[in-house]
Amino acid sequence: MSGIKILKSRFVRNAVILTATSLLLRTVGIFFRVYLAGKLGAEGMGLYQLIISIYVLGSTFASAGISTAVTRLVTDELVCGTRKSVLKILRRSIQLSVMVGVFSAGVIFFSADFISGVWLGDIRASLALKVLTVGLPFMGAGSCLRGYFMARRKAGHQSRAQLLEQTVRIAVLLLVLDRFIGKGLAAACMAVMIADTLAEMGSCGLLAAGYFWDKRKLKARNGTPKEQKVVSRLLTIAVPITAGRYLTTALRTVENILVPGCLAKFYLSKETGLAQFGMLKGMAMPLLFFPASFLSALSTLLVPEISEAAALGNKKRVNTAVCRTLHLTLSAAVLIAGVFFLYAKQLGMVFYGSAEVGFLLTVLAPLMPLMYMESLIDGILKGLNQQVSSLKYNVADSVVRIGLILLVVPYRGMEGFLFVMVVSNMLTSLLNLHRLLTVTGIKMQWFRWVLGPVIAIAGSVGLSWLIGRTPAAQSLPHLVLLIAGAAVIVIVYGLLLAVMGCLPKFRRQRADDSGQEAVYTDTALEEVLG
Repeated sequence: MSGIKILKSRFVRNAVILTATSLLLRTVGIFFRVYLAGKLGAEGMGLYQLIISIYVLGSTFASAGISTAVTRLVTDELVCGTRKSVLKILRRSIQLSVMVGVFSAGVIFFSADFISGVWLGDIRASLALKVLTVGLPFMGAGSCLRGYFMARRKAGHQSRAQLLEQTVRIAVLLLVLDRFIGKGLAAACMAVMIADTLAEMGSCGLLAAGYFWDKRKLKARNGTPKEQKVVSRLLTIAVPITAGRYLTTALRTVENILVPGCLAKFYLSKETGLAQFGMLKGMAMPLLFFPASFLSALSTLLVPEISEAAALGNKKRVNTAVCRTLHLTLSAAVLIAGVFFLYAKQLGMVFYGSAEVGFLLTVLAPLMPLMYMESLIDGILKGLNQQVSSLKYNVADSVVRIGLILLVVPYRGMEGFLFVMVVSNMLTSLLNLHRLLTVTGIKMQWFRWVLGPVIAIAGSVGLSWLIGRTPAAQSLPHLVLLIAGAAVIVIVYGLLLAVMGCLPKFRRQRADDSGQEAVYTDTALEEVLG
């Protein structure tokens, strides 16, 4: 297939758009996070993360689940419904999400002092919490519009909204943060929330403008809309997802409230406990998830594609997509984990000038394949209508995490919390993987997907480590050593995978009406869907 034809592919075009946008935003976000950490300090980042935990709780209630529900229902109607039914779904979903957003905003606004003083144990969070409530209805409406554009396979609208959102956020903070920071951490965190709120409003406005432009070109097959009412269909999908995320987020919020207190008991200092928490959640974790840009885009795009295949009864296409995306995800994640593990110290020093952040990255790097796989499988399971299973696993995971935090962290400090994270990620990723394999009936190819990449990364990391021990390499600046060492790992890793026959292969598999394989042609990344 020629390069022009590849670029015309709907899937690869959207994948490129979302990946490029995600990479750009994450790159800007990482450097801006460094700027923010420099302004707020470790304690300020810890307070900011506590506020964000409540923000996530409110936004989950306002928007979680509705985007996936809109994507799936609009996808179904585009296949076998009418233009009128598509527009009705979006209209009802926006009405529902805005109502929920206003309700959750009211709850947080009028209880901000109680949440800050009693739940978070830090009254400085109150002003920021009141400010963030303004953006919740806009977040709900924006989630519906994003779901619509995903179903329409028009990732450009979402990408432009994300770019505007980040631009507004950074511009506002650069303008106001210095004016607020002299008044204390409470005012500084409020400034951050003002920027986030304005960014959310701008993003929603741009998505709405895109929708009014797009709906004039909207076409759907002249099918028969389903008899079930729109709200009922929305709630059937959205409620389990929202309940799962809300319950999980609520439990994670409890966790985020408990961790600084438990760390404070170990270190005998509230400020130190908050600083340790901020270092992990506000500095190390964003770095760990920075390379997941492509996989995040792939996970988002898989929901409508797999939903459509499932609606058409094309199980072969679903299973082909699952196999190829799992293989790709594990191969890429193992590579990234190897680079982070070997060069954790350099990453911590380059971005934050902190050896402690580097230590956290060293411990958590081996978990990256599990983290990335869990995120991808979550998207696949939603496309297969398995959101209830995800709910059960997430709740079980959160209960285990909270129990271990109370038992371990007060006596082992950050070391204990890292242990909790290891147990948690292993539990959820393996449970979700087992469910996916059960639902689809596919078999794990352990050597090609797991053992081969592990052998390859061990060899490439070992060689890069030996080169890095030479006097010439030791004299290099951290950034230069990081780039050169990562390049060696990538090249050797790819060669070893090729030698072992473990490189992901992307072949287009076409099938006739009976489901029998008919034609194979070499192609590019979009054929991950077969």
